[in-house]
Amino acid sequence: MKNNKIVLLAVIAVFIGAWFYFDLGHFLTLEYAKREQLALQDHIAENPITSYISFFSLYVLATALSIPGASILTLLGAALFGFWTSLIMVSFASTIGATLAFLSSRFILRDWVQAKFGQRLTTLNQGIAKEGAFYLLSLRLIPVFPFFLINLLMGLTAIKAWTFFWVSQLGMLAGTAVYINAGTQLGKIESLSGIISAPVLVSLFLLGLFPLIAKWIMKVMENKKLYQQWQKPTHFDQNLVVIGAGAGGLVSSYIAAAVKAEVTLIERHKMGGDCLNTGCVPSKALIRAAHTAADIKNAAKLGIDAHIDNVNFAQVMGRIHNVIAKVEPHDSIERYSKLGVNCVTGDATILSPWEVEVNGDRITTRNIVIATGARPLVPDIPGLKTVDYLTSDTIWQLTALPKRLLILGGGPIGCELAQSFCRLGAEVTVVERSSQLLSREDTDAATLVEQALTSDGVNVLLQHNAVKFESIIDDNGVRTQRALLEHNNHQLAVEFDAVMVALGRVANVQGFGLEQLGITTTERGTVAVNQYLQTQYPNIYAVGDVAGPYQLTHVAAHQAWYAAVNSLFGSLKKFKVDYSVIPAVTYTAPELARVGINEKEAQSQNIDYEVTCYGLDDLDRAIADGYDEGFIKVLTPKGSDKILGVTIVGHHGGDLLAEFTLAMRHNLGLNKILGTIHPYPTMSEGAKYTAGIWKQAHAPQKLLAWVKKYHDWMRNSSRQK
Repeated sequence: MKNNKIVLLAVIAVFIGAWFYFDLGHFLTLEYAKREQLALQDHIAENPITSYISFFSLYVLATALSIPGASILTLLGAALFGFWTSLIMVSFASTIGATLAFLSSRFILRDWVQAKFGQRLTTLNQGIAKEGAFYLLSLRLIPVFPFFLINLLMGLTAIKAWTFFWVSQLGMLAGTAVYINAGTQLGKIESLSGIISAPVLVSLFLLGLFPLIAKWIMKVMENKKLYQQWQKPTHFDQNLVVIGAGAGGLVSSYIAAAVKAEVTLIERHKMGGDCLNTGCVPSKALIRAAHTAADIKNAAKLGIDAHIDNVNFAQVMGRIHNVIAKVEPHDSIERYSKLGVNCVTGDATILSPWEVEVNGDRITTRNIVIATGARPLVPDIPGLKTVDYLTSDTIWQLTALPKRLLILGGGPIGCELAQSFCRLGAEVTVVERSSQLLSREDTDAATLVEQALTSDGVNVLLQHNAVKFESIIDDNGVRTQRALLEHNNHQLAVEFDAVMVALGRVANVQGFGLEQLGITTTERGTVAVNQYLQTQYPNIYAVGDVAGPYQLTHVAAHQAWYAAVNSLFGSLKKFKVDYSVIPAVTYTAPELARVGINEKEAQSQNIDYEVTCYGLDDLDRAIADGYDEGFIKVLTPKGSDKILGVTIVGHHGGDLLAEFTLAMRHNLGLNKILGTIHPYPTMSEGAKYTAGIWKQAHAPQKLLAWVKKYHDWMRNSSRQK
């Protein structure tokens, strides 16, 4: 296939080279066309069929090769064949030639362009796939944009060839007609610039706006049909109603209040959502206790004689609830009420696109933000409901440490809690279906986490699947709980005192009126939203876990800004949500932190990349602290210091990630990091040393060879003096 591309490129180059070498362009000048018009008309009269075919073929060739002179051919065709005949020939010849140029560009360049710039072109590709016909028609109708450039650039996108053909045929017709009409009076034309006067240009420009106007009209009609079954209120109590007081809901309502909008925030249970009450905050408090226990166990390595007499698990859990209580005021009704948010506790029901009911009261609102979050996925495994199963929501109710804890799922939640409970003294087994923990991460990074868990005493069972649970009571009344696992067609029984299900989370999309409105959901069960976070009802938005695509607290807060601003000011300006730089951390020891793409994703997207890796066992501060396991891995395009993605496995890896996240967000490369002073000795120096490794691998060897010659000359010159 590569050879075919080279051959095609060579053929095109030969044709274009011959065109300029033999100065064939002088045949396609206004002066030549006017001079030879009569002679050509005589030739056409004698050989009409041959003349038609020759002119048509020449026009196709000139357009396909993007050769200057198509305008002259159009004028000449009109003068020679008349308005209607030339309009038909030129219209089809130009479209066929443009399509050939389009296909040539696609065949020769698209794979390379998509491989090299695929990540940056994702949004463009999605837009072209969805609305490419509108974009192309607008460009075709406005003669400001060179047609040959449109042909070549559209070939690099995902637009279908047939769509390109018929839209080009339609879109170029108006401009072609203008030239054809002028060409019928070829003898009176003094210059090409005179063909399209200011009024004509304005007319064509307005014509170019037609697809956009048509699209707007279609959208208005679509919305009218969508809303026709609902009675829109004549006035509104609120500018915005937010359902759910997790991260997404809190930030949405905060922003609305900050810009002086009337906003109501409805929460059915506890302010702060999962993150405060059952997620981020309690899990990190548990991890803190587990880290302390591990530090005491490893104190002998630092020359300190210490040991743990007892872990008071009830006290550990008590502290966790105290931490929640201490953070709680940040997300409280009192705080948000002072900020100007009308906070209501109760079950919300969306009655119409503009009405929400809570506690028997109806609230009319211009816009609604759905931020109802997600809940733990509980699979339908036989016998699961007969045993004492826990989830990330209910595990915080424990007051006694389970002696044997079984965890289903080796994702971030499963790994974090498995290591923590093990460090606090439980016998922990993790069951994971795939061949590695943290299946979305690179194997080298996930392997380090697995080794750390195993070193702490966690029993990791990969490629195992739970098929059944049993709860058996013997004759003495002793209860035994066990899971039957399947591995390579063999079954294994694992006994436990408690089992935790950590197999992901399911969006909360039921029970508050979405079904009645017919709100669309995705295959993953999340609310379907567009790039502005709108549902199919433009005034209803969704953010956070209920919308996806990421189930991260900071992403929910990030989306909330867009939803709030778009809902309140969307009639003036809407903003597309930006997911280009999303950091995430798994809080095991060592932490696994990542931003951008990893090697798995780069390979799946056919991105050509380089890897720069720095081992933390070389970092002075890591060595001094005794946390020198792990690495920093940076992906860059070949030959460029632009950061595509970073994976860090190490102590406080999440904190180390911040510098790379900032660099990516503001398009700063590794050279900028290398040129930044980092305090010594700190873990942050790892970023600089990673950049240094990249720089060393990309040192300009030829230039350095000349520099060496310069230094040699300087030494020899000193001797002579």
